Amino acid sequence: MLSRRSTYAVTLLVAICGAARYGSLQAQELDIELESTARLLPDAGTGLRAIHRDATGRYYVLAAPGSFLTVYSADGKLVGKIPSAGAKDSSFVLAEDFDVDSSGRVVVADRGANAIKIFDASWRLQNTFHATAPISVAAFSSGEIAVTSSQSRKLVDIYDASGKWLRHFGDLSSLAERPELNRSLNVGKLASDPSNNLYYAFTFLPEPTVRRYDRLGNSTLEISLVTTEFEPTAEAMRRQIWEQDQRPGTATLKPVVNAIGVDPQSLDIWVAIDDELTHFDREGGRRGETYRTFTADGDRMAPSSIIVEPNRLVLAADPIGVYAFPRPDKAPGIAPEKTEGKAAASQEKP
Repeated sequence: MLSRRSTYAVTLLVAICGAARYGSLQAQELDIELESTARLLPDAGTGLRAIHRDATGRYYVLAAPGSFLTVYSADGKLVGKIPSAGAKDSSFVLAEDFDVDSSGRVVVADRGANAIKIFDASWRLQNTFHATAPISVAAFSSGEIAVTSSQSRKLVDIYDASGKWLRHFGDLSSLAERPELNRSLNVGKLASDPSNNLYYAFTFLPEPTVRRYDRLGNSTLEISLVTTEFEPTAEAMRRQIWEQDQRPGTATLKPVVNAIGVDPQSLDIWVAIDDELTHFDREGGRRGETYRTFTADGDRMAPSSIIVEPNRLVLAADPIGVYAFPRPDKAPGIAPEKTEGKAAASQEKP
């Protein structure tokens, strides 16, 4: 972890080195500090992979080695684990991601077992079905389940609750010459909303990019951050991809987009690029500025999960844990006005 002071020293150095090429320090000067108001779930931290909240306010946390989910009450008290102790038939080999739908159903992507495991609202195992190396998962209120895997020919596969494959969609971006590398570079994180829209946040695309699909696979929105403030990141990622493409082996790249969260009420979209948090309305319009996230102790935070609650954001990161943040669009003194010219967003109606 880097403190706020050391982080900004690094940021300033990068900005100065890149000023001649990218024109100015304007992007860095516009960043607004967003400081946590409280740490939540103090037992959660090391190895944290994902966090979700159900309709009753309970928090579900997945952490490495991914052998179970930990469940907390709304006030942070430990209330249980999934699977429960002794439930051998429902144990996880290596859970990579999970989701909780509006009915309380819990869907787990067990990458180690090449399986999707579904638990009912009482946390009893309902069903297990095969999915090769699942990376991310999203559960629709319709009962369908979206899965992404580096082994699929498309970005997303859709299954019904029984595990029957229904359809796939989402074209891959061309990032590398080697097919296996190109497929790995197209992986991403999934999120859904109460209207059964699906969001795909590309992990490694040089320009931070999020696509939205309806449940049938029609593309309805693409947000791509092609502005000056993200050009150094995009350029560095292209260079790394080119270098990886010149030699065999598994790519080792730092994520560009590390988290996405969707407001279940407004359907606004929040995207984390390292410790920089960006906000978009449901039409893809940029709102506010870029917010750099810090704990109350001044440690920078690069969230791996985002929960958008009515009056706050909940951000989680390995190893520092889970923190509450004020919502910039609702916090006094932080201007939430829509900012033009900050992102390229295209919208396609199905």
